[in-house]
Amino acid sequence: MRVSIREQARERYGSQLGGLRALAVLVAIMWAVELVNLLDGYRLDEDGIVPRSAGHLDGVLFAPFLHASLSHILGNTVPFVILGFAVALAGARRLLEVTLLVAVVSGLGVWLIAPAHSDTVGASGVIFGYATYLMSRGVFDRHLGELALGVIVAVLFGSALLYDLVPHPGVSWQAHLFGGVGGVLAACALARPARSERAGSPARAV
Repeated sequence: MRVSIREQARERYGSQLGGLRALAVLVAIMWAVELVNLLDGYRLDEDGIVPRSAGHLDGVLFAPFLHASLSHILGNTVPFVILGFAVALAGARRLLEVTLLVAVVSGLGVWLIAPAHSDTVGASGVIFGYATYLMSRGVFDRHLGELALGVIVAVLFGSALLYDLVPHPGVSWQAHLFGGVGGVLAACALARPARSERAGSPARAV
């Protein structure tokens, strides 16, 4: 039976396409929430991360999808898509795992140490996590291509990332810092099965 070009492409690039679809869904949800938030006078932002408030602990998961203005979400969407695209090429599951790990670490960091009575929203913590995941993934995977990609990400985004770690009014450096930590932790945690599998696989005869 003759296999069509489309079927061949789906078989070869199915994982990457799944990852890109997952990324598109995350961006669509982000913008759908923004539209509802805008029409509701941004009252949804009250569900962001309020430090040390047990009643707002769920904001750890909600905050990345909430933004304070159209300019805020526009500024986050571009790097989210660029860096998320690189992560998504490893598949939908990997993208969602990295996103969840980074969001939780970033959000909990904000919840623990951000100033009292603040309310943190936005996807910038996840963006930092994507960046540090890509920069450190090759170190844990010991993969030359991933190391090269990490260097490219560091060159393109490194100065902006460092700048955003400096405290600025109205900007959560805590989300950025712990998002970056979450990205490194994700690279380490998600590389372990691959390392164990390689270590335990039998040597091939040549």
